[in-house]
Amino acid sequence: MQGHCLCGKIRYEVTPPALSCVTCHCDSCRRQCAAPMTTYFGVRDGQWRWLGDAPKTFNSPPGVERSFCPECGTPISFRSQAMSGVLHLYVATLDDPELLQPTLHVAHEEKLRWLKIDDGLPHCIGPDYTKAQSLP
Repeated sequence: MQGHCLCGKIRYEVTPPALSCVTCHCDSCRRQCAAPMTTYFGVRDGQWRWLGDAPKTFNSPPGVERSFCPECGTPISFRSQAMSGVLHLYVATLDDPELLQPTLHVAHEEKLRWLKIDDGLPHCIGPDYTKAQSLP
């Protein structure tokens, strides 16, 4: 699987399978992507590589490194110390975003009240899907 930013300067390649594909409602992801929610997929280190230039990174919140294209600003990925050894890339940056489909809503307790979702997927508390606790 391959993906890229809006201007094409940042490109990446992933060797499947993805560990996960989830929709996140946390404040940090919403702000980075300027969207009411975002969908990302996780891949283990060694399953991905940058093709050409690497993105620029910044830390926010503590323990999380987020990346973006320095040319066009497209958010590309994030890495969390809580989920070490895994890079999370935004599904919308894939050349074919239809390749993956989310299976879970994470940080659902932070979901915007006006956002109505009825996709039947389970919801969990917090962003760490590896330690998912279901909401009642």
